[in-house]
Amino acid sequence: MNSIKENITNEIIINKSRFITTLIKIDNIDEIKNKLETMKKTYKDATHYCYAYIINGQEKCSDNGEPSGTAGLPILNVLKQNNLTNILCIVIRYFGGIKLGAGGLIRAYSTSASTALNKAIITTLINGYNLTIEFPYENLKQINYLLKDINIKKNYHTLITYNFNITENKFKQIEKKLTKLSYIKTKKIITLAS
Repeated sequence: MNSIKENITNEIIINKSRFITTLIKIDNIDEIKNKLETMKKTYKDATHYCYAYIINGQEKCSDNGEPSGTAGLPILNVLKQNNLTNILCIVIRYFGGIKLGAGGLIRAYSTSASTALNKAIITTLINGYNLTIEFPYENLKQINYLLKDINIKKNYHTLITYNFNITENKFKQIEKKLTKLSYIKTKKIITLAS
């Protein structure tokens, strides 16, 4: 699966209507409501706030007052066609006075999402873990060698605590040595950008 590296905003005008598309990288479903509220405050006098998202196998779309199936579904289809996940696409419309009809709306929302996506940097997502380990000071040198290319949050007390993200493949390579030298306190499954 793929996602975007960073958030993107793009605007196009179709028959005097403004379509502002924002692609937002999301890590959990709880973020969506806040992102939508932020967009509604930012573009408070817009006519429609249509959206679609895909995250962890869940998907949803909304036409937000446009005729059924003319906005949310076309946006969702663009995300699916590009094999994307962990993404929220919001298309904000300012009505320009010219009715587009069902076919025109479908094309407008698809084009808006596609155009924004063409400006995004796409990254491949890989499975990984967020680990928290504890170990005694005498194992510091060996642990640091095992984790030499990894960004680590470090905490020094009676025992040393490290928190870091690691790909599934890298973890499998070092798992035996790591568990021999440390105690794994927490292990959460996460998705990492390659």
